[in-house]
Order: sequence, then structure tokens, then C-alpha cells
Amino acid sequence: MSTPGVLSFTQQAWEQVLAKVKRAVVYLDTACAESLHWGCGASRLLEAVGSPACYLREFEPAAVGGGAEQPKAVFVLSCLLKGRTVETLRGIICRSHFQYCVVVTAVNHAVHLTANHVPAAAAAELEGQQPVFEQLEEKLCEWMGNMNYTAEVLHVPLLLAPAAPHLALTPAFASLFPLLPQDVQILNSARPDKRRLGSLGEVDATALTPELLLQIRCLVSGLSSLCEHLGVREECFAVGSLSRIIAADLANFAPAKNRRRTATGRASVVFVDRTLDLTGAVGHHGDNLVEKIISVLPQLPGHTNDVMVNMIELTALRAEEENRNMVAPGCLAQSHDPAAKTLWEALLNTRHKEAVMEVRRHLVEAASRENLPIKMSMGRVTPGQLTSYIQLFKNNLKALGNHCGLLQLGLATVQTLKHPQAAKWDNFLAFERLLLQSIGESTMSVVLNQLLPMIKPSNQRTNDDYSPEELLVLLIHIYSVSGELSVDKDLSEAEEKVKKALAQVFCEESELSPLLQKITGCDSSVNLTFHKSKSAVDELFTSLRDIAGARNLMKQFKSVYVPGNQTHQASYKPLLKQVVEEIFNPERPDPVDIEHMSSGLTDLLKTGFSMFMKVSRPHPSDHPLLILFVVGGVTVSEAKMIKDLVSTLKPGTQKMNSVTIIITCDSIQLLCVPSHFPWRSKGSLEEGELSILRANYWIAELQSDQIRCSCKKVSRLPFSAPAG
Repeated sequence: MSTPGVLSFTQQAWEQVLAKVKRAVVYLDTACAESLHWGCGASRLLEAVGSPACYLREFEPAAVGGGAEQPKAVFVLSCLLKGRTVETLRGIICRSHFQYCVVVTAVNHAVHLTANHVPAAAAAELEGQQPVFEQLEEKLCEWMGNMNYTAEVLHVPLLLAPAAPHLALTPAFASLFPLLPQDVQILNSARPDKRRLGSLGEVDATALTPELLLQIRCLVSGLSSLCEHLGVREECFAVGSLSRIIAADLANFAPAKNRRRTATGRASVVFVDRTLDLTGAVGHHGDNLVEKIISVLPQLPGHTNDVMVNMIELTALRAEEENRNMVAPGCLAQSHDPAAKTLWEALLNTRHKEAVMEVRRHLVEAASRENLPIKMSMGRVTPGQLTSYIQLFKNNLKALGNHCGLLQLGLATVQTLKHPQAAKWDNFLAFERLLLQSIGESTMSVVLNQLLPMIKPSNQRTNDDYSPEELLVLLIHIYSVSGELSVDKDLSEAEEKVKKALAQVFCEESELSPLLQKITGCDSSVNLTFHKSKSAVDELFTSLRDIAGARNLMKQFKSVYVPGNQTHQASYKPLLKQVVEEIFNPERPDPVDIEHMSSGLTDLLKTGFSMFMKVSRPHPSDHPLLILFVVGGVTVSEAKMIKDLVSTLKPGTQKMNSVTIIITCDSIQLLCVPSHFPWRSKGSLEEGELSILRANYWIAELQSDQIRCSCKKVSRLPFSAPAG
């Protein structure tokens, strides 16, 4: 690949894995499977294995072992080789007949030393050695039953799942989300003997739980590998509390020191906390077809960023409910189909109307190339028109095979346009615009009172009314765009009315959705009492208050609300837009809320001298490559906005959005479920373990490309899996 980028980074990493898998049983965890899905496709792996599809298996405790005719196994894992992961490895190997095992981990050896409590000084002396991996290789041979069998453990940076040249995903970090003010209390309770933290502004790496610290270090390890591939030395910047910790960890990541000395290129990496602006995450102002597809179609199982496309239209089966599961679903990722990839990238970068017309154009051109009897029609593109074009391929197996990827994207478009939820998109948008005007003209209590009549039990709701989940989206929108609240008697009374109405609606639901089950802690409405429901709603409003106060520590980026005047209506100005505009401000003022993270004594001295001498402080616009990492995710519309904005403000700058999820309205609702996030859950994860948190329905990860101790001193490491 001529220009290093996220696609070449991912494909080169997978080439290292593919070189090991010939005639092997391959076990993948969900995050690595998603990286493969977007990076080069499962067909590429099957081709490298050279065996039937049954040789590919999910890495899980109940996974089927290898039979006598399957002597080789390759495990491809996104996580640390520790704790439950090692226990699962042992279980699979012990019930198999393997004689050759390869374990690939996306986490480098230095992080494994940290996870096993090896001091930094001792780890520095181990440079070039891999005692953790070597000891696991011994264990693998022991579990295979013969120390003369072959075992390999190696690190391959399978961090990204590239969705487009300007869009990449980090599936293994789907659960990584910025802290909220309520987390300060949780962190304080976990460190009773230390100084109490007063706010998120006081939180540093020493205050975090071991689990969260390790998760951050694993992410930093992957980002460092990406910078190595790009050939750049990075300057790290941050907007927000968790972003500051991640940026500081990357800036001071010891294994990267040698890489930085020899790097010929330079890049700015700017981390931004999603919680500083959730308005864009839940809003419906994004005029993008892909955003709507991801929002309304069901999630592809085990994936964070792809959807299931019903392919029954291309079969002889009738489109009935019982036939839905008889045909494998299609998806959005078309890594092995150049024509479909071209269309996919066009959909990401155009408005809804132009995107639908682009789908029609590609279908017409494909049908013409296959000499199919297409009837052209001009004017507005309808779902029926697109369906008629797609069905031309139905009885032509050769044409179907040639354009399978394109047809999947076409069907995704049709199913989205016909989906009942898509029809409500404009209703949401209209109400959100009304809210913006109300917020400027009224108090928060008045706005909440306007929402109150819309909270209806299931037996009174029509298709045009809002479900409980949709009401949560609107509440997050209201509190995030409003910002810091002045709590008074009227607001407290208005909140209490909304709380009681929501609690009652939860109780009267005929069936609790998965989200309501998580919020209330009840799997059935039969078991849900009003007291339980009200307690859950009270906690939910604690999160909403935190969301409203998320920008309290900001000085420059304190508001995303632009008041109206005689000539303009009130509007919303995304925080990400404000950040990018500040980065490329032609006057180059010293950033106020964009903090530079020093990477050593030289940087500290430079920053200190700049206070009283004409020494320029590091600025995120200094370098030709900008990597913007949004911790917690962005929407497709936001990714497009950033790409377009950078091209306008500073043409020629390479740009890459790195974020943790492609966010949908469903995704953000889990802010209301504290137990989703490891550090907020009541039960602690095993100490020092980065658990394999399955990429799930609600949270997904998005990034975007090209916006561009000696051995004697180290004790044996605990590889035997814990008993029980």
C-alpha cells in the first residue's frame, strides 16, 4: 500500500496472523473477529486456513475442542493473556488433541509485564525479552500433554477495524467510556486511606481502578503500534478528564521511546471525552443515510458496528417472519468487494438524498453491465424502485455473485427507508429543534413540563408517540445541551413529576425491553414494583444531572448552545466542531481547554520556558497529521463533519478520527445503566485482569482514518488458571 494508513496497518497485522493458520483450527474472540470482518473479510482467513468453515470457532469457555484429525490450533485474542482468558485457553486445549498451538494477542509484552506487577525499572531491563510469553508457551505444551510439542505466543497489533479510509473502529474498547462526576464517589470509596477527590479535574491515573488502568494501557499499546506503522512521533493533547489520563499514558509510554527517536514524521493526537457533548450523540440532526441504517436495522450478533441485512428478497422464499432465520444476513462491511467499498465510502460522505441516488446509480450500472432488463425511471428514488432493481439479480446466479456486496448495501437502504423507526426521524428532529428554542426562552422546569404529556403508558401510545427508550434519548439531549443547571424549587418539582411519570410507565410496560431490564434490574414487568422503578429512575436522573454538568470544568468549550436572536434561531454547535475550529484557528492562540501532555523533561522545560520567553508551546496544528480520538464514540455525521471541516480549514492536512464507537441513540442510553461499565459495577473484575467484555448491542467503537529487571530479577508469573 503506497500510503501508510489504518487499512494498511490492519491488513499487515492480519497478514502476520494468516501466515500461521494453514490447516489450523482458528479461535477468535469477538473483537478480533470484527477487526477481520472490516479489515480483510472472513473469506481471506478461510482461504489461508485451506479447510472448511467449521475450522473457525468463537473463543469462549464452551468452545468445541480439536479432534484427533486437527493437530494445530491458532487463538487470535484482543486481550491480555491472564485470568479468565488463560483459564479458557487451558480448557479448550485440555479437551483437544493439539500438538501445535499458536496464541496471538493484540496486547504487547510490555503491558503483560505491567499486568503482572513487574516494576517499571525491572521491565526496562527486560527490553528485547519476553518472559511472560515464554512461560505461557511452556504452559501450552504442558496442557497439550507433551513438552516436545510446539507452542508460540506472539503479539500482533489487531487494534483497528477499518470501516473506510477516514473511518476506523476499535472493537476491543467498546466498554471504554469517559467518567462522570458520580464516578468520583466510587473512586473515593475504593481508596479510603488516600486523599479524597473533589471533582473529575482531580482524577489522575493513580486514582483509577486497576481494571480501568489496564484497559487504558492496552489501548495505548495499540495506538503506539499505529504510530509506529505511520512512522510518526506523536504530540498528545486532551480535552476532558479521562482523555487527559489516556493522552498522558501515551505520551509517557516507555516502549515507544526508541520508536519516537527514529520516527521521521510528526502527528498530533487529540483525545476528547464524549461526555462533554452528548447532544450530538443522541440528536437526529445528522442528514446521513448510514447513520439511519445503523440506528434502525438490528445489530449483527457479536459486532459493535455492523447490522443484519435481510437477504430474503434475493431468494425464492416468501418474506415471512418464520423464514427470516433461514437465510444468512447480509452486512455493511464489504472488505473484499471494491465496487461495494466505493459505494460504502460514498454513503459515508454524502447527505441522505444524494446517498440514496448514489445507491440507485450503482444498481443501474451493475444491472447494465450484466445486461439485465432494467427499466429506467427518473425523479424521486423510492424503496419500491430500488427493490425492483435489486430483484433483477434474483434469478441470475452469476450476476448475483458478481454484485453481492452492492446488493447488500442496496437492501440495507431499502429496509431502512421502509422501517417504521425511520419515519420517526423527522419527528425527533422537529421536537429537538423546538427544544432548542424552548431552552433559550424558558427555564429547565418549563422544558420538562413540556415533555411530561408525552410520557404515556403502552396502552395509550400510538406509533407516533415516544417509547420509554426514546424518552431517555430526549432527556439526555435536553440535559446535555442545557449544560450546568441552577437547581431551584421549580426544577426539583418538575423533575419529580417526570420521575414519577416515567416510573409508572416502566411499571405498566407489557414487556420490559433489554434496556429497561438493565435499568430496573427486573427481567419482567410482573416483578417490577413502583418502588423499584422509582429508585431506578432516581439513579437515572443522577446521571442526567452529571451529563448537564459535564462541561463545568471547561473554560472555552463551556457551551454547545448558541442562543437565537432577531435574525437566527437558537442552534446547537457541536463540541467537536469547536475543538477542530480551535485547532486550526489561523491566529493560533494558546489552547485553553486543549491540554498538551508532556512526554518527558524536554517538553516540561519547553512548557516552563514558554511562560517567560518566546518559546512556542506545542500546538495541535503543528503537524501534517491529526488523529482525533473521541473516547466514547461519534456518530457517522460527526465523522463526516470533522473530515469536511479539516479539509476546509487546513487543506492538505491528513486527518484521522480515532474513536471508540459508532454511536447510535441506542448506544448512548446505556449511560443510564451504570453496571454496564466495569468500574461502576458492584462486583469487581479479577484483579489486574482486562476482561473480554463482549462487544455488545448497545456500545460500538468508531475511529476514523486519515483525517490521517533482568530475567533473574523477575519471579515466575501466575499462568496457572485459578482454581474453580
